[in-house]
Amino acid sequence: MASRSSSSGTPVVGLSTASIYPESTAHGFAWAASLGYDAVEVMVGIDSLSQQVDAVKKLSEHHEIPICAVHSPCLLFTQRVWGTDPWGKLERSAEMAHEVGADVVVVHPPFRWQKDYAAGFVEGIASLEARTGIAFAVENMYPWRASSRRGMEMYLPGWDPSDEDYSHMTIDLSHAAIARSDVIEMADRMGDRLRHVHLTDGTGSAKDEHLVPGRGVMGAQAFLEHLAGQGFSGHVVLEINTRRAADRAEREADLRASLEFAREHLRVPSR
Repeated sequence: MASRSSSSGTPVVGLSTASIYPESTAHGFAWAASLGYDAVEVMVGIDSLSQQVDAVKKLSEHHEIPICAVHSPCLLFTQRVWGTDPWGKLERSAEMAHEVGADVVVVHPPFRWQKDYAAGFVEGIASLEARTGIAFAVENMYPWRASSRRGMEMYLPGWDPSDEDYSHMTIDLSHAAIARSDVIEMADRMGDRLRHVHLTDGTGSAKDEHLVPGRGVMGAQAFLEHLAGQGFSGHVVLEINTRRAADRAEREADLRASLEFAREHLRVPSR
């Protein structure tokens, strides 16, 4: 089942399967379908189901909801998912995207210690896109800091993809909160290279909070209204943290509120 492409003229409002952790990838599809999200972003992670192309495809078909993006396993805790070769992970992510009908792979910039990978990263991403036909949307990260002090650069060639010559990029509002970045200015620097958004929020602390949009200080409403005004028609994926939800009802309330927030401020009608 193919995802609604950006050529439709309105953003796809999707749900990341990371948003329902510690529930499974299967639960992510069920939540997205029951609440009326347009699509799902599959976070390839330690849940073995998320690593299986056939299983993910069947979930999409069963719930009649498309997959708009695949998030490559490039987090610290997924360093051994799909092997340890970072380029191999991206190849497999593109293969999954093709099989499930997604048109975007989300990828983080390399860690500093991945020097060989980082050395040819910008050129390598361009080569992958040309060869696979999949957009590799490089995500903004942040300096690592233990408190309010100045952070350490832990990504190469850098944590802000708008400084590099990538064709496609992702903005994550929680990451931008840690970096204390102005997301509207970042979006303007990216221009039409902005392909994908992780809609969430943060307070500006050193923690990657992934709050429900509107519950932090990132101006999520103004950001979405800016995107709408610019005619953005890519993916807006809710990537929030519901791990502290007291029960199923609270998780549902957060997922529903996030969807309603996105649609209201993007001026996207419900399905």
